[in-house]
Amino acid sequence: MAAALFSSGCSRSTPVEARTSNAPDAPTVAVAKATFEDLSRGMVLTAEFKPYQEVDIMSKVAGYVKSIPVDVGDRVKEGQLLATLEIPEMADDRARAQAALDRTQAEVTRAQDQIQQAESVHEMAHLSYSRLAQVSMQKPGLVAQQEVDDAHSKDLVAEAQVSAARSNLAAAQEQVQVNNAELQKIKTLFDYTRVAAPFAGVITQLYADTGSMIQAGTASSIQAMPLVRLSENSLLRLILPVPESAVPTVHIGQQVDVRVKTLNRSFSGRVTRFDEKVSLATRTMDTEVDVPNPSLLLIPGMYAEVDLTLESRAHVVAVPIPAVDVGSDESSGQLYVVTSANEVEIRKVKLGLQTAAEVQILAGVEAGEMVVIGNRAGLRSGQTVQPKVTAMSTAQ
Repeated sequence: MAAALFSSGCSRSTPVEARTSNAPDAPTVAVAKATFEDLSRGMVLTAEFKPYQEVDIMSKVAGYVKSIPVDVGDRVKEGQLLATLEIPEMADDRARAQAALDRTQAEVTRAQDQIQQAESVHEMAHLSYSRLAQVSMQKPGLVAQQEVDDAHSKDLVAEAQVSAARSNLAAAQEQVQVNNAELQKIKTLFDYTRVAAPFAGVITQLYADTGSMIQAGTASSIQAMPLVRLSENSLLRLILPVPESAVPTVHIGQQVDVRVKTLNRSFSGRVTRFDEKVSLATRTMDTEVDVPNPSLLLIPGMYAEVDLTLESRAHVVAVPIPAVDVGSDESSGQLYVVTSANEVEIRKVKLGLQTAAEVQILAGVEAGEMVVIGNRAGLRSGQTVQPKVTAMSTAQ
């Protein structure tokens, strides 16, 4: 009987041991935490650095180059001397204009003296006439009327001479102003023989040498030769062709990241102006970004990549893109969430901003929860798994 009991006990225990040994182990899945992140979506545009301003320095007057104290590559300050011209005939013109001014000033002095003389003569003639007229009135017949009339005539003539002298003075003074203006014009033109830098920059090209004959660059029809080319490189420009779809996101003052591959460095830039119109040919809008270059490390002509931020979200719940099964409308999807009991839970979520590596979760998952980022084939809701935390950067 004991043998039977033993045999019976063995027959019952054997199936239990078989079921235990055949039970499948919980699968290991890669998971990552949903975290708070600052997300931004943008696009990369390529452009070429251009000087903030660049100009060929022309001469206002024609003459021979006396000296050019600068050369290609020199950094110059605003107002620094770039070239000196020699114009001998202009010195003669200035001397002639000065002589004409001196002569008219002498005529003014003479006209003033004539006024004083005429006023003195008029004063004596008027006094003589007044006395004779008074005597004639008080004692009729004592003074002949002819004398009174002669005195009156002399008084009127003297008064007319005073008026003429004053007119001569006014004309002389006007001529002084004309001659003075002519002299100032010549002096101004003479000042143009010294060509100065209109702004601080770098000399990028030298057109003339000492002794060269330079024509006055005063008209577009004259093919005048410039002296030098000056480029302001301490501040550079990038002209970006922003696609039509991204035009509404561009605004003045927007900060952008500028990467220069040849230098393996990034620089800070700022949107300063744009066309406010879309080109019909390219469906893009030219947008200018200013990049400070105080050390002149950047050189015009270099290519740069600009990260233009189109949309950003601060401190939002985000998960790696591989964790999301996106729905048909791209604003919804589902996640495989691993609960604290290591069980799979499939949740519907609402999606927000998506970047190259992460996507914003508007609803359905909270920060700190684990989401499956690996292969989800075969996983079902309620299934027990062994989560293996993977860094988000690794998942990306």
